[in-house]
Parts: sequence; C-alpha cells; structure tokens
Amino acid sequence: MSIFPSVKKEIDQVAGGGAIRSVLVVDDSKLQRRILSASLKRWGYDVLEADSGEAALKMTAEQQPDLVLSDWMMPGMSGLELCREFRELSGEEYSYFILLTSKSEKGEIAQGLDSGADDFLTKPVDSNEVRARINAGERLLEMQRELKAKNLVISDTLDELQRLYDSLDSDLIEAKKLQQSLLRERNKVLPSGELSLVLRSSGHVGGDLVGFFPAGDRYLGLYGIDVSGHGISSALMTARLAGYLSAAAPDQNVAMERLADGSFVPRPPEQTIADLNDLILNEMETEHYFTLLLGFVDLDTGLVRMAQAGHPHPAIQRADGSVEHIGTGGFPVGLVQGVTFEQFDVQLSEGDRIAILSDGVTECPNVAGEMLGEDGLTDLMKSLKDIKGPAFLETLIWQLAEFCGRWEFPDDVSGIVFEYSGQRPDP
Repeated sequence: MSIFPSVKKEIDQVAGGGAIRSVLVVDDSKLQRRILSASLKRWGYDVLEADSGEAALKMTAEQQPDLVLSDWMMPGMSGLELCREFRELSGEEYSYFILLTSKSEKGEIAQGLDSGADDFLTKPVDSNEVRARINAGERLLEMQRELKAKNLVISDTLDELQRLYDSLDSDLIEAKKLQQSLLRERNKVLPSGELSLVLRSSGHVGGDLVGFFPAGDRYLGLYGIDVSGHGISSALMTARLAGYLSAAAPDQNVAMERLADGSFVPRPPEQTIADLNDLILNEMETEHYFTLLLGFVDLDTGLVRMAQAGHPHPAIQRADGSVEHIGTGGFPVGLVQGVTFEQFDVQLSEGDRIAILSDGVTECPNVAGEMLGEDGLTDLMKSLKDIKGPAFLETLIWQLAEFCGRWEFPDDVSGIVFEYSGQRPDP
C-alpha cells in the first residue's frame, strides 16, 4: 500500500517505538538533578538539565523534549507555572509532564492537573516508580502519536478525495452542458402550432430526454425518453438514443423512411419502437432499459399517431380546459425480446394541446410522501388552461416544486408540449 509522503515520517516514528527519547530534568537542586539524570541515562534516554523554570523554557524553545520531570517548589518560577507556560509554548507534538512534589492534598493535585501536568511523583523519588510512571507516559504518547499519524492519513486521503471530487464535479458540469445541448430548441413556433420543451435532471446529468424532428413536409415527430437509473451511464444512453431519432441526420433516424424520390415520411411508431427493442437487446451490451413515447403530428389535420413503451400516458388538454390521459401502456424498451407495441391515435382540434411528460412529474412526492399522480397533474393543467407557450411548462414546473416542497426534484423531470392552433394555411 502506498503511503502519503506527508505522514510517512509519523508512521515510521510510531513503528520504531520509543515515544519518549529525550527528557528534561528541572530542579534547583543539583544533587536531585544528578540522581534523576543518572537513572535516566542508564535507561537509555537523552537527558537535559535545567536549574530553573526560566532556563527550562529557553531550552524547550530550542528543542522540545518528549518528557519533562520538574520539581514543583523552586525559587522564581514554580514547577506549576513552568507547566502552564510550557503548554502554551508547545508545538504540535505533545510532551508528557510529571511534577515532582511533596504535596498530596487533593486540591493541590487538581490545581496541577488544571495547569497541564500529566502525572505526579512524590518526593523522595523512588527509581522504580519513576521508571513505571515514564513507561505509562510512553504508552500514552505512543497512542497519541499513532492516532495523530492515522488522522494525518485520513486528512491526506480526504484531501485527495476532495481533489478527485472537484475534478469529477467539473467533468459532470461539462457533461450537463453537453446533455442540455441535446435540446437545441426549447420553443418552436410552427404554422399550425407551437412546441415547448423542458429538461431538468435530478443530478448533474440524468436519463430523461425529449425532442422533436420534422418528418417530411407534413408531419412532426415527438418523443419522450426515460432511461433507467441516473447519472453518467444513463446520460450516455440518452445521447445514443438521441442519435437514433436525430433531426439533423434524417438518414440515421430510425423513425423515418426514405422514399424513392428522396423525401422522408414517418414509419409506423409501433414498428420503430419494436426495432429499437431488438436493437437494444441484440446489439447493445447494456443493463439499461428505457420507456418511450413516440408520436407523429399531422400538421395539416391535427391527428396525432403514437405508440407507448412504458412511458406515462400523454395528457390531452382540450380548448375548454378538460384533461384526458390516453394510451396503451406497454413494456419498456430493452426488457423483453420480441414484444409488440400498439398504435393509438388522438385528434387535436384548434386550441387543444398534448403533453408528453416523464414519470418525474406524476411520481413527484410531496413532504408526506404522496405522489402527484395523474389526478394531481390533471388539476395542475386545469389551473393553467389559459397559459400558453413556454410559460405553460415553466409554470407547471414551478407549481410542481411547490407541491414537492423543494426546488430540487428527486427524479429527472422532462416534458414536451405541442399546442395545436388549427390547420395550416394553404401555401
């Protein structure tokens, strides 16, 4: 396993043992210092001596010891004051501090602990007790330094993950721009009607897509797609499907057929969906499936011919504001081999509109977890019967957010609306 360079030193120190290597002995008594220093050197420690608290602070400023053994009662700065100052000046490394004292009252012991002391030794000092207290301090320091080393590993790992996240987030933002660019036009006015489209992913990118394409002079193709799952793989699937229903390359559009004179006409939508089903199952190595509603509007008569593959029922709103949901349901594309799909028609009259919406609308939950449903969508559309054009979809999304209780929806939301204004004028 590779180790971040910034923490290798810490880990090596812990692995090597010996959390206490250098000891500072502070005592105004030269004899007491020599007695303690002799034992400490015999046990293998590097020993420094100071005859006062002031001298000890100067020494620790140059080199911080692992352990301080300090007498409590000294002229000038006491051991208690030294401990307090030492803690304020200490760096990131923690040093163990033992006070040597003849004091045994609980209040005085508490005062020493409040000042930053870790332990106490009662004078006269016994060498075996000194060794035992140092061993206890060493265990605590080893645990503290091991914890610090692990925290450094975690911190560096989190920093690396943050860098990776920032890089991924930047890529996803660009991916969102590319996916939104699949919707080149969000509003289009035609001689016999008007189109409005919306696409809102629940994350950076999603599996929803809506679009349209001209199918010869007389027909307009409409579709709504919802790929299973969320995220990048679903978005890649929608991009590929957009190529199969391309407005820019009619030769590659599986929903159109080229005639002998070079013109294009719509293929029956149920056959197109069946071909896509075979294509997904036989040629694409993917776990994804998708729902689809594909339809063609006869711009001369207002007749809409559609086929449905598991997508929500299209909503037809008549000029008087009434709403009906039509369709045959059907299987999603890419689930079952050889399944057939049914065609159905609806006749639009002047002032009617058809809305093809994803299940992110009807299955949008409120704060109580209750979904909007077709009945809720009907009520919303009825309340918006006098709003036309792009404002209709914008207001619908705004009211859906009010119902949901938040602006970020739990699922992708997409829709395409065609408003029929009547037969095209003669050329």
